Amino acid sequence: MTTVGVEEEYLLIDLGTGWPAARGEKVRAAAGLAPFVTDDEVQTELLQAQVEVATPVCATLEEVGGHLLRLRHAVAGAAEACGCRLVASGTPPLAEGLPVPITDKARYREMQRQAPQLVAEQMVNGMHVHVAVPGRQAGVEVLNRIRLWLPTLTAMSANSPLWAGHDTGFASWRTLIFDRWPVSGVPPYFADEADYERRVRRLLSAGLIGDTGQLYWQARLSDRYPTVEVRCLDVQLRADDAVMFAGLVRALADTAMRDAAAGGSAPEGDMEFVQAAMWQAARYGLSEDLIDIGGGRRRADDVVYGLLEHVEPALEAYGDTREVTSLVRRLLERGTGAELQRTALATGGLEAVTGMIVDALVAP
Repeated sequence: MTTVGVEEEYLLIDLGTGWPAARGEKVRAAAGLAPFVTDDEVQTELLQAQVEVATPVCATLEEVGGHLLRLRHAVAGAAEACGCRLVASGTPPLAEGLPVPITDKARYREMQRQAPQLVAEQMVNGMHVHVAVPGRQAGVEVLNRIRLWLPTLTAMSANSPLWAGHDTGFASWRTLIFDRWPVSGVPPYFADEADYERRVRRLLSAGLIGDTGQLYWQARLSDRYPTVEVRCLDVQLRADDAVMFAGLVRALADTAMRDAAAGGSAPEGDMEFVQAAMWQAARYGLSEDLIDIGGGRRRADDVVYGLLEHVEPALEAYGDTREVTSLVRRLLERGTGAELQRTALATGGLEAVTGMIVDALVAP
């Protein structure tokens, strides 16, 4: 059975103002004192108004959901104890008080020296899904076969429409912010594992990245774990939506490995078209047409159902079909996190947005 793990990045906001609150180290320390939470499950992030959690390795989606709810509750409680709130939004609705201090680590200090304005605006929160692969060559095969689906996942996960108190016009503004780093966006097509490693070594030797953690491709091989890491997702308002994406990403990776084993070829796609498809996904989410993996313009729900059809055998093999399909249908009916934030903004202003994203964090 292919295992899966999830990392989520959250925003800390001040109880009174709703502004980003630079209390990441205090919150992590307080969360570490909570029962049933280990030190390595809660980490600080680049900026002190962020905190990250990581589930253990999971065999089932039930495990993923249980761990995410446990960690969300623990860190939310720690945040309240430190005078702030924990929210799962890809960007902060309010940006007063930015920039916030970075976490005092050598790697983060070097990033700030390299790109001070980018770091100052890196108040973005994602969800990363790790799927186990039997080796790095298999991982490259997976990357090549899932890359054209990354815009669809980005559109479905869009949850960052607001910045500095206004609507950016984008469903996933986080995607645009991340795309400003030197090595970012949809990963290229790789000939094989050796090609992947050669390209990474060239980037390192030229000083274009300081370490492999600065490979900000939306999917990459992990250097810490034997996994493919899909990074294109905005953090989700609700834990069950995060579970849905864990199931979809695992099924995509499993489908890719089966296709590679059967000798199937991976479509490369024209890079400029793939990049434009990602922009389209970040701009509109599911509210307008998407570009499908064949390069055609189609209704968003048709593209999403095409993804479900593509991964259906893998979902069935894991017993995930009913859960994932029902959650996808709810997403299409209810709308993305971006649409929910915009509805709250229209009906109650920024205060309503903040209340909605706080309440959704630990919703069952």
